[in-house]
Amino acid sequence: MCKSIVLIFGIIYNQTMKERKTINRDQRIVRTSIIGIGGNVVLVGFKAFIGFLAGSVSIIMDALNNLTDALSSVLTIVGTKLSGKRPNKKHPYGYGRIEYLASMIIGALILFAGGSAIYESIRSIVDYFQTGTMANYDLWAFVIVGVAIVVKILLGLFFRWQGKIAKSENLKASGMDALWDALLSLATLIGAFVNYFWHFYVEGYLGILIGIFIIKSGIEVLSESLNNLIGRRIVKDFAQQLKSEIGSIPGVYGVYDLLLNSYGENEANGSVHIEVKDDATAKEIEQIERQIQALVYEKHRIIMTIGIYAQNQSTPLSVSMKSFLIEWVKKNPNFISLHAFSVDEERKLAHFDLVLSFEEKDPEGYATSLKETLEEKYEGYQFSIVLDRDYTD
Repeated sequence: MCKSIVLIFGIIYNQTMKERKTINRDQRIVRTSIIGIGGNVVLVGFKAFIGFLAGSVSIIMDALNNLTDALSSVLTIVGTKLSGKRPNKKHPYGYGRIEYLASMIIGALILFAGGSAIYESIRSIVDYFQTGTMANYDLWAFVIVGVAIVVKILLGLFFRWQGKIAKSENLKASGMDALWDALLSLATLIGAFVNYFWHFYVEGYLGILIGIFIIKSGIEVLSESLNNLIGRRIVKDFAQQLKSEIGSIPGVYGVYDLLLNSYGENEANGSVHIEVKDDATAKEIEQIERQIQALVYEKHRIIMTIGIYAQNQSTPLSVSMKSFLIEWVKKNPNFISLHAFSVDEERKLAHFDLVLSFEEKDPEGYATSLKETLEEKYEGYQFSIVLDRDYTD
């Protein structure tokens, strides 16, 4: 086993040295997963051998758990390969979200491992009370299981590290699973020590406790993957950074309605509205749009569609109307922003977009009350209010 462990560490070291050369995200994920498969297959063989010799159900289940880890790495490779397929007519946004599906399957495997640990631990407890049977360990078994724990911890940390670099939820989930497995193995080892030296049974109870924690980890992995599939809010810091970068371009006087759609890691498109001067020409606006698109794509690899709002600050009425409107809505603690304000004085029409937080219990009722207030103050005018959503933190 020592030779196998040295080989695993050698592979990890070589992988780390190769990281100094630039490799793409998919290569990083696949290489890390292959290391995980190799390490777990070695652990499965040795743990199963020890488990059968000692008659320890917990070690055999631990070996089975390592087998599910190897399967998780296989799923990660398959998910990465499939998600990397080029977009086509049927799926023009690509296959990036397949990674989230693979992560959900890994989460389900973690749940299975936790459930199996609890089930077999209960069986072990029942068997102990019925027959008084406890596993029969040798000292060399302790050494091998102890070394296996160290290997599993290193694999878990390695997966988590590579997952953060590659921004891969699959690798991070596999790394967390490996760390929980190491804890489960540690509980098995502690139980074996207590059994061997004091002839006191604790193995099954420790297995149940660790199984509960493994299930909790599986639920967290499933929840994270499901949130990514459903669609989650843009991270506040990134949204502010993106708005600031767009707002810094000359000719942009406001940035609103930022919306991003993720189709996998590093695969996104989005839209944003910008405010420009009332008298900006079509050519000037086109130049601004091109600058924004180039900036966002080159820096963040996001394909951005841009909508245009005019400032509508060209007449005294539009200025006073907007000022009154802002003062009125700012009294609401759930008010976030107001934009796309426009007044057509010839037709006596005015419209704007209003953004309220999700804490607002009756946004439609609030909009109706605001509309009535405006139409009473500005007699003869009709107001159109669009209730927009807050897509950023």
